[in-house]
Amino acid sequence: MTIKSSQTLVSEALNEVKTITADEALKLSIEGKCSLIDIREKGELEKMGRVENSNHIPRGMLEFWLDPEGPYFKSGKLDMNKDMVLFCAGGLRSALAAKALKEMGFEKVSHIDGGFAAISQSDFKIV
Repeated sequence: MTIKSSQTLVSEALNEVKTITADEALKLSIEGKCSLIDIREKGELEKMGRVENSNHIPRGMLEFWLDPEGPYFKSGKLDMNKDMVLFCAGGLRSALAAKALKEMGFEKVSHIDGGFAAISQSDFKIV
């Protein structure tokens, strides 16, 4: 049995998903063209703050909360017609999460290069 490393999985995901900068994400957000999805854990948000107007969906629940046929679907939580822009702390988990959403059939999915670390150095408002 061959086990892929997390580094390999992230590398594969980065080859398959759209990666955007924090500034590009900010522009999309200001224009109302995307839903920002913060996939960090609750403790990370409490410790480092959260991006104003972002939606928190923990990585472990992402596929469940966004499956319209599933029992955990969060109806109305996101505008499913807008681009979904994911971010985590540094951009690795969000790449994997974006790939998972693409595999589910979502077409307008991207993630932010550098994650919250890059966001916190941009003009996003952190609350």
